[in-house]
Amino acid sequence: MTELRDRVQDVLARDACSGCGLCARLDGGLQMRLNAEGYIRPTETGAPAEVPDAAAVFTRSCPGVRITAQDPAGSHRHPLLGSSFGTWEAWATDPEVRLAGSSGGVLTALHAWLVASGRAARIAGAAGDPRAPRRSIPVTITTREQALAAAGSRYAPVAALTNTDVFAEGTAVTAKPCEISALRAAGTGREGEGPLLLSFFCAGTPSQRATDALLEGLGIGPEREVDALRYRGHGWPGRFAARAGDTDVSADYEESWGSTLGPTTQWRCKVCPDGVGESADIVAADSWATDERGYPQFAEGAGVSALIARTRRGLEVIEAAIAEGVIAVRPLSMDGLANAQPLQTARRRYLLARLWGSSLAGRTPPRYQGFGLARLGLAHPRRFAQVLRGTLRRVRAARGRRQ
Repeated sequence: MTELRDRVQDVLARDACSGCGLCARLDGGLQMRLNAEGYIRPTETGAPAEVPDAAAVFTRSCPGVRITAQDPAGSHRHPLLGSSFGTWEAWATDPEVRLAGSSGGVLTALHAWLVASGRAARIAGAAGDPRAPRRSIPVTITTREQALAAAGSRYAPVAALTNTDVFAEGTAVTAKPCEISALRAAGTGREGEGPLLLSFFCAGTPSQRATDALLEGLGIGPEREVDALRYRGHGWPGRFAARAGDTDVSADYEESWGSTLGPTTQWRCKVCPDGVGESADIVAADSWATDERGYPQFAEGAGVSALIARTRRGLEVIEAAIAEGVIAVRPLSMDGLANAQPLQTARRRYLLARLWGSSLAGRTPPRYQGFGLARLGLAHPRRFAQVLRGTLRRVRAARGRRQ
């Protein structure tokens, strides 16, 4: 065992792995593979083949070890949603792009424009595997057609950082917040240098088994080859839809995410401080309408994204995209976005209680700095205690089942 592999094993033992793939880039003898629970994890497939200073890079960058909140000079910091230089509601001006995207198609529009304009040579992202649409894989986008093919959310495991183009000159990267945090901390994404970093609000990575269960519940069993699958898009929030031969099935967002996919998110995501992409330059999210109680409404309609410039670099790119007519925008306050994203705000507000509960149950979580978790959590002591006890009970039960 090398020092790097010892540290990887520690993250796995603490159930703190997010499946980003950073460690597999640091050691060529590791590969990211699905485990029995349907989550993607590093697996030793050969002798260590480490890059220089692999253990040190891993220790400062792995999302299962630590994450540090970014607070760029001159930005405005929201206690629940992080720092920003600007916030808008936005949508793609191209109707085809807007329809294909999960919400307003903003990231897809930016992908197509960045490569067409020469601002990026390529986009490293993720999409469905055309040979096995049940699965998600890292992809490289260099054309509008490829951007459209990759449009829409992927609610299944994929290790975006295993894409070799992530570290190529001229690449922009779109990935989950934990993956973007790893890139930023590794030193490949310092503000103004390295790749342009784009992300999205993330509720967590479900098990691959949940996709298979959802398909089976809709009549497409595990033995059948799937020809096409999308989780969202073609409307907002869009339906889960799949085709196998002459069989077409679909489910609405509440049934697909709410009942089947969402409940299987991996443990690391349940104790994540940064589902809102604080380490990125640009972040997109759903800008849900809410009812009189403040709950999001999922009625179908024309998609609208929330868009955040996290850095001055991100602000410059967004302003250029607006000026060139790639996206249309209207004002949105961070408080307004917080109201439209109750899952994200509640998770951060009571995350410290989950972290303490997890630690007391014997599962040491990653270290998080700069997120103001103590101030947020201890402001509501009764609810804090309830969440702590609930987490303690669930983690103890989970550990008991594994023993």
